[in-house]
This record gives sequence, C-alpha cells and structure tokens, in this order.
Amino acid sequence: MLSSIRKFSSSIYAKILLGIVVIPFVFWGMGSSFRGGNKNVIAVIDKSKVSVQEFVNFVKNNQNINEKINAEEVDQLFTNFIGNKLIEKEYVHFDIKLSEKSLSKLIKIQKEFKEGNEFSRTKYEKFLITNNLNAPYFEKDLADQEKRKQLLNFIGGGIYPSKFIVNNIYNKINQKRKIELINLEKVFLTEFNYSQDEIKSYYDKNKEEYVEFFKSVKILEINPKKLIGSNDFNDVFFKKLDEIHDSIIQGTKLGSIVNEYNLPKADEFKLNKLGQDPNYKSIDKLSKDLITDIFSVTNDEITYLSEKKDKYYIVEIIRTEKIYMDLANQTVVANIKKKLENLQKRKLLSEIISKINQKKFLKNDFNKFSENKNIPIQKITLNNINDNKILNEMVVGQIYAFPEKKIIIANDIKLTKNFLIYIDKVIDVSINEDSEDYEKYFKLAKISITNGLFNTYDKYIKEKYEIDINYKALNTVKNYFN
Repeated sequence: MLSSIRKFSSSIYAKILLGIVVIPFVFWGMGSSFRGGNKNVIAVIDKSKVSVQEFVNFVKNNQNINEKINAEEVDQLFTNFIGNKLIEKEYVHFDIKLSEKSLSKLIKIQKEFKEGNEFSRTKYEKFLITNNLNAPYFEKDLADQEKRKQLLNFIGGGIYPSKFIVNNIYNKINQKRKIELINLEKVFLTEFNYSQDEIKSYYDKNKEEYVEFFKSVKILEINPKKLIGSNDFNDVFFKKLDEIHDSIIQGTKLGSIVNEYNLPKADEFKLNKLGQDPNYKSIDKLSKDLITDIFSVTNDEITYLSEKKDKYYIVEIIRTEKIYMDLANQTVVANIKKKLENLQKRKLLSEIISKINQKKFLKNDFNKFSENKNIPIQKITLNNINDNKILNEMVVGQIYAFPEKKIIIANDIKLTKNFLIYIDKVIDVSINEDSEDYEKYFKLAKISITNGLFNTYDKYIKEKYEIDINYKALNTVKNYFN
C-alpha cells in the first residue's frame, strides 16, 4: 500500500545528505528478553510499552497485502519498527516539533500536489484515494519524515570538511594506478581437464544436487465457447465460472466438472519448473505464469481454478515425482565440470594467496609465475576508481583497496574473472578549491564524516535506551502473517 508514498517521500527528501546517510538501528536484538507476561505488549522501551497491534499495523502498512511475509521479513520489519520508535523518543528528547501550520505549508509546496504554481486540493485528494491512504496517516508520515530530517540536521549539521579531507576523498577516487597483470583464466584453461572417472565420482558423491521434480497435471482452459457456447465473456459465463469455483472448493474433481458441464477432455502434462517435459523439451502450450503457479502449490491430488492474464484454467495436480538426472544429460556433465573447475580454482587461488600473506610470493615470484605458465604480463594504467574500460568495476575496486608495490589476487564474485596483479605505482592527485568539481567532492567528504558521526550516534542510542523484546509475541505475529 505504501509503495507510492515511499516514492513520494523519497522525492521530497532525496537531497537530505544526498540520500546516503541512514541510521540503521540494527541492534535491537541485543536487548534483554521480555520479562513480563502481557501477550499484548511486543516490546518495552525505557518503561514505555509498545503494543502488538501497533506493530501489526506497521507491518500491514509497509508490506504488499498480496504477498506473504516470511519470518525473516517480519524480523527486518520489526528492526525498522523499533528504529522508528527510538527516533520518536529522540524527537521528544530534543524537543523537535512540527506545528500544524508548518505541516500545511510542507504539503502545499510539494510539486506533486500543484496545478501550475498553485496547490491543488483535488490533486492531493486524488493522491490519497489512489494510494488507499487517509489524510491523518499520510500527514503523520510526512511530519515524521520532516522531524527525522531535522534530527539528522541537528546531529550532523554544521560539518565543514577541511581541504585536506576533501583532497583525500578526491585522491582515493581519482588517483592513477599503474599495474602489471597476469590473467589466471589463461592458466586455468591449460590445467583443467577432467576424466570420466572424476566426473562420475563427483556425481556419485553429490547425486542430490541433480534432482528434478516433475509434476503430472491435468489442465483445462475454460472460455465462453467451451462453457456456454458463446464467444462473449458475459454474466452467464461468469455465473457458471463461479459455480465451478464453488464446486472445486467443495472437493469436486476435474473429471466430474468436465462431465457435469459437458466440457472437452483436459490436456495432461508431466513437466518440471522450467516448463520442460521429461525429455527436456519445452511445453510451449503453457505460459510461464501458469507453470510458476503450478509449482507454487505444494500439495498433490489438488484441484483449483487459476486466472492468468484474463484466461481461466482448471488445474488438477495428480502427483509429484523426484527424478535423478544422470550423466547422459549433457547439462549435468557441464555443471559437474564447472563445479570441479571452481573447486580447482579456489584451491589454486588459496595457495597463491597464502604465499602472498606469508610474504613468500614477491615480485620475482610474480615474474617467474608468468614465465613458467607461459602467460604474458600485461601493463595497464587505471585512470581512476571508475575506469572499467579493461577490467570490471569489482576488480578495479579491489585494486584500489591496496597500496603501492603490493601483489594481490582480484576476481569477480563468480570466479569467472581472476587476475594476479602487481600494483607497480600509485600516482596521487589533488584538487584546487577553484575547480568546478570541488563542491562535489566537498559534499562527498561531508557525507563521509557524517556517516562516521552517525555510527557513533548509533552506538550512543544503543547504550541510552533499554529495550526488552517479547519474543513470544513476536513469534505470534510471525505465525499470523505466515
């Protein structure tokens, strides 16, 4: 319900500290467990009781009503909820207020509610109706965000970074780096070759990784022509469709419905979650949405009515089979080779990293490695931390995290790109106050300092308030939403 209000609010406050500074308040779980017996209280913050209903309302207002919420998501929402409560206490502590007059002005200056240059009550009311919001709730949310802005400004306002700090930020981003690089993927190509015995051995030890679940289903598309002999989606069609739905709820199976309404025979399929038959051929007749729907149902021997993009289906799931893919399947073989390759990569990379950490892999070893593996050394100059013309951003970021004359291993998260790198030279740069970019780096320096300040404030809040959590009540809420 609140997706639109979140977008609206972020548009209003996008310029607060460039949208980067956030106080996380992730420490609530460190509080002591709840000692009282009141099942209607989910937490106590410095003797102030917080009701279960208040948290339930918070969850409903911050989650899509059409989506189920798992326990982990409830925990995250509870973290945010407690954080909001602590912020509210800080409003009171610092006497941060927003008068009705100021709130009215705040609403009227938002461009979303203007017609031309004037505030439009009609556009404001339309916004509330469209987003299923009432005015008091929206105005409270807007007021809270304004008070949060004032609190953040109160804590971090007035910070003025020195020229040294601005230059330090500028240098970290824009310094040039001359590097020497060995592409380890070329090394791996010559060393990775797996026999059939190695592939079979891996398969036998990890057979459960190669399980597919196939569902046998009967599916009958219902349309006006089949049901009432007409092409029109009229009241008669939907009345009969409702009758079928009610009949399914009462436990009637697909075969009985076919006979009662003189419908054609249902199609039968055996498919996996990718919409493939047991021979791994795609079943083009079924849409992806319908296949996803079928595999979201956990029960067998169940019949239900499904609507997908203005099409109606009666689906009957007969059974689910667990099928092991064997080594005749080339997809399985390719996957095993990739797994063996990654294991070997990790082993070789770990050996090199261990030698680097023990200072047993120096520049001479770097050069010898290139000679022994017959892989040439590339010499590259990186112009700044965002220079991704040759190497991707993740690899460049790792290079900029280490000092001059350092040997490192840099790779991407999937180990598809791996490099042995010698950082030959770091060329520092600076920026003058009269540069047109100075203001940008001044703001970045301010954000960096403010983030550090907010981390300190976070620790201060943790020590300032005593938070007792009623975990039994929290688990009750989790069960309610599951």
